[in-house]
Amino acid sequence: MVDHYEVLNPWAEVDPLPLRAISERLTDLNGKRIGLFRNKKVAALPILKVVEKRLKERFHTLKLSYYCRERNVSVAETGNLDEYEEWLKGVDAVILSAGD
Repeated sequence: MVDHYEVLNPWAEVDPLPLRAISERLTDLNGKRIGLFRNKKVAALPILKVVEKRLKERFHTLKLSYYCRERNVSVAETGNLDEYEEWLKGVDAVILSAGD
Protein backbone atom coordinates (compact mmCIF):
# COMPACT_ATOMS: atom_id res chain seq x y z
CA MET A 1 0.00 0.00 0.00
CA VAL A 2 1.36 3.41 -0.96
CA ASP A 3 0.53 6.45 1.12
CA HIS A 4 0.00 9.75 -0.63
CA TYR A 5 0.46 13.10 1.04
CA GLU A 6 -0.46 16.54 -0.16
CA VAL A 7 2.46 18.94 0.25
CA LEU A 8 1.59 22.58 0.68
CA ASN A 9 3.84 25.48 -0.17
CA PRO A 10 4.44 27.65 2.93
CA TRP A 11 4.55 30.73 0.70
CA ALA A 12 0.99 30.04 -0.44
CA GLU A 13 1.93 30.18 -4.12
CA VAL A 14 -0.09 27.69 -6.11
CA ASP A 15 1.12 26.22 -9.36
CA PRO A 16 -1.89 26.11 -11.71
CA LEU A 17 -0.62 22.93 -13.39
CA PRO A 18 -0.91 19.64 -11.53
CA LEU A 19 2.37 17.82 -10.97
CA ARG A 20 2.96 14.61 -12.85
CA ALA A 21 5.77 12.11 -13.11
CA ILE A 22 8.28 12.30 -15.93
CA SER A 23 7.32 8.77 -16.92
CA GLU A 24 4.85 6.14 -15.82
CA ARG A 25 5.69 4.35 -12.57
CA LEU A 26 6.52 0.66 -12.79
CA THR A 27 3.91 -1.53 -11.13
CA ASP A 28 6.32 -4.45 -10.60
CA LEU A 29 10.10 -4.77 -10.77
CA ASN A 30 10.21 -8.49 -11.56
CA GLY A 31 11.83 -9.04 -14.95
CA LYS A 32 12.74 -5.35 -15.25
CA ARG A 33 16.18 -3.87 -15.84
CA ILE A 34 16.98 -1.15 -13.33
CA GLY A 35 19.79 1.32 -13.90
CA LEU A 36 21.88 2.28 -10.88
CA PHE A 37 23.34 5.71 -11.60
CA ARG A 38 26.02 7.18 -9.36
CA ASN A 39 28.52 9.95 -9.13
CA LYS A 40 32.13 9.34 -8.06
CA LYS A 41 31.71 10.54 -4.49
CA VAL A 42 32.89 8.02 -1.92
CA ALA A 43 29.50 6.99 -0.51
CA ALA A 44 27.65 6.61 -3.82
CA LEU A 45 28.78 3.07 -4.69
CA PRO A 46 28.30 1.58 -1.19
CA ILE A 47 24.79 3.07 -1.11
CA LEU A 48 23.91 1.44 -4.43
CA LYS A 49 25.42 -1.89 -3.37
CA VAL A 50 22.97 -1.97 -0.43
CA VAL A 51 20.12 -0.96 -2.75
CA GLU A 52 21.16 -3.74 -5.16
CA LYS A 53 21.22 -6.35 -2.37
CA ARG A 54 17.80 -5.34 -1.05
CA LEU A 55 16.23 -5.24 -4.50
CA LYS A 56 17.57 -8.68 -5.40
CA GLU A 57 16.14 -10.08 -2.15
CA ARG A 58 12.65 -8.92 -3.16
CA PHE A 59 12.69 -9.22 -6.95
CA HIS A 60 14.51 -12.37 -8.05
CA THR A 61 14.24 -11.79 -11.80
CA LEU A 62 15.42 -8.18 -11.62
CA LYS A 63 18.42 -7.18 -13.74
CA LEU A 64 20.69 -4.30 -12.73
CA SER A 65 23.00 -2.10 -14.73
CA TYR A 66 25.45 0.47 -13.32
CA TYR A 67 26.45 3.80 -14.81
CA CYS A 68 28.99 6.11 -13.21
CA ARG A 69 29.21 9.79 -14.03
CA GLU A 70 32.93 10.53 -14.32
CA ARG A 71 32.80 14.10 -13.00
CA ASN A 72 30.42 15.94 -10.73
CA VAL A 73 28.76 17.79 -13.61
CA SER A 74 25.89 17.07 -15.96
CA VAL A 75 26.46 14.01 -18.14
CA ALA A 76 26.08 16.30 -21.15
CA GLU A 77 29.18 18.20 -19.99
CA THR A 78 31.38 15.08 -19.76
CA GLY A 79 31.47 14.19 -23.44
CA ASN A 80 29.76 10.86 -22.67
CA LEU A 81 26.21 11.87 -23.54
CA ASP A 82 25.90 9.31 -26.37
CA GLU A 83 27.12 6.49 -24.09
CA TYR A 84 24.74 7.61 -21.33
CA GLU A 85 21.74 7.80 -23.68
CA GLU A 86 22.55 4.32 -24.99
CA TRP A 87 22.67 3.03 -21.39
CA LEU A 88 19.28 4.62 -20.70
CA LYS A 89 17.72 2.76 -23.64
CA GLY A 90 18.55 -0.52 -21.90
CA VAL A 91 16.83 0.19 -18.58
CA ASP A 92 13.22 0.46 -17.47
CA ALA A 93 13.91 2.79 -14.53
CA VAL A 94 16.86 4.47 -12.82
CA ILE A 95 17.88 4.84 -9.17
CA LEU A 96 20.35 7.64 -8.45
CA SER A 97 22.95 7.79 -5.70
CA ALA A 98 24.81 11.07 -5.20
CA GLY A 99 27.00 9.91 -2.31
CA ASP A 100 27.12 13.24 -0.46
